[in-house]
Amino acid sequence: MAYTIGFAGKGGTGKTTLAGFTVAYLVEKKLGTVLAVDADPNSNLNSVLGVEVESTLGDIKEEVKNNQEGIFPGGMTRAEYMNFRLQQAIVEAKGYDLLVMGRPEGKGCYCFANGVLREATDRLSNSYDFIVIDNEAGLEHLSRGTTRKVDLMFAVSECSKRGVEAAYRIKGLIEELKLDVGELFLIINRVPEKGFTEEILDAVKRYNLSLAGTVPLDEEIFDFDNRGIPLVKISRENKALSAYREILDNILLPRIETRKKALMA
Repeated sequence: MAYTIGFAGKGGTGKTTLAGFTVAYLVEKKLGTVLAVDADPNSNLNSVLGVEVESTLGDIKEEVKNNQEGIFPGGMTRAEYMNFRLQQAIVEAKGYDLLVMGRPEGKGCYCFANGVLREATDRLSNSYDFIVIDNEAGLEHLSRGTTRKVDLMFAVSECSKRGVEAAYRIKGLIEELKLDVGELFLIINRVPEKGFTEEILDAVKRYNLSLAGTVPLDEEIFDFDNRGIPLVKISRENKALSAYREILDNILLPRIETRKKALMA
């Protein structure tokens, strides 16, 4: 069973960037096989990783929906065809695989695509050591149950009291829906050079959020993003990347080592 790492938070907090950095971290340290999952309909994790995507779960949804005759190639059943297309949608990259939900065409609910994604991650969980999930902005992904289990969830906030409050709402929803989330940590991202205010620290304490660490605001990330350069190509000396890798060293790595010992016992 894969160890699942999820990222949640409202749009614009930089959670996709941190998810991409996490994939690169796991691959660089050769900790095991990795499946990166972009569960955001507004997909851009592949851009952070520098991977081309030809097929998404949204595409599969449209194919099946538009197949009014219900006749699939090779005499396959609907379920067999879905599994076949799922395998095609998995992109093999250097050291990891990537699966993208994508955005179905037209209006309507994403329930079908979310259901396919949930089934896919459940089915693939035994094939990978790690699954890294970049969830969609907002809280909808949690209420829809895109994944049944997350071992470690990072709620990503920008450097504001409002961002911390959004992270607290994520915590509340996890508890309300009794979601299977092992641990939840807050990451305050894009912290300016002057640091953050006492009001933000007070909010973290008041909401009883476990602060994993902070990541500084960084112009190089904005520059790479604007020029369309994959963010995983940023130098290891970059201050934001260095700060985030320190968080992974302190939070993620010890849990991986503990899990490995437990599996070997």
